[in-house]
Amino acid sequence: MGTPEFAVESLKQLTQSEHKVVAVVTVADKPAGRGQVIQCSAIKKFADENNIPVLQPAKLKDNAFLDELKTINADLFVVVAFRMLPEVVWDMPPFGTINLHGSLLPAYRGAAPINWAVINGEKKTGVTTFFLQQEIDTGNVILQTEIPIGAEETAGELHDKMMVVGAETLVRTVNIIAQGNVEGKPQEMLLTGNIEIPLAPKIFKEDCKIDRSRDRYHVDCFVRGLSPYPAAWTVLDEKTIRVYKGIKEESLDVPDQDWKTDGKTYLKFSCIDGWYHVVDLQLEGKKRMTVEDFLRGWRANSTF
Repeated sequence: MGTPEFAVESLKQLTQSEHKVVAVVTVADKPAGRGQVIQCSAIKKFADENNIPVLQPAKLKDNAFLDELKTINADLFVVVAFRMLPEVVWDMPPFGTINLHGSLLPAYRGAAPINWAVINGEKKTGVTTFFLQQEIDTGNVILQTEIPIGAEETAGELHDKMMVVGAETLVRTVNIIAQGNVEGKPQEMLLTGNIEIPLAPKIFKEDCKIDRSRDRYHVDCFVRGLSPYPAAWTVLDEKTIRVYKGIKEESLDVPDQDWKTDGKTYLKFSCIDGWYHVVDLQLEGKKRMTVEDFLRGWRANSTF
């Protein structure tokens, strides 16, 4: 059960394992893009190419869908980047339902664990497989694999690395379950001391505005944590620009204005402790480009 590209690698590795994927469950096809062309999910595309039956229920509690699930008679349900399942679904298979989550649970429960780990400046994260239960991301843990976060790594780069490591961890998890009864470890047992557990709530556009009253380090973590999607943004001459990549200026020069540029090679904005250079950006209504290309075509009445 899955939808985006992140789930495809897990499905691919499961099909290459000793186990049989009897069906795939994903979202319904829907119009996308300017032309509103009907498109299917990445998971459905892979399933169709590999002759795996696909179920696309509008509602997960629909009786026809539930009856079809029962007919398939799967031993185990595997969930990767999918919707929240009702108990009538996740409690159906004899071996239960497992989920692959992009963090070292119980840290970063929620919809955007990869983004928040980078935003918060974590040096490591990981993937967790666990059994589903009523409360989201709280089930007993089966396996965890740590993944380092590079000093300049973006959420997109971490996503791609985690996608492969996660798939490998998932297949090992299914192997373990197939060998016998696995209960998993309660997440409370993984806690040490009274450390506050960071969460990973869904990120909305208004959450992506760069707070330039923060220091360069935290601004850089914020930019990398939202790159390439949904992308951090700020305002330049009353226009919104998305910032995909930047560099922390090492100079101790104290900013005396909001923005600074030579009009050709650099564009930087002020933080509380110095300048942050914009390297890769997108002006509203335009395509993504380098700062040099942006400055070459910049015609606004600049105040710097």
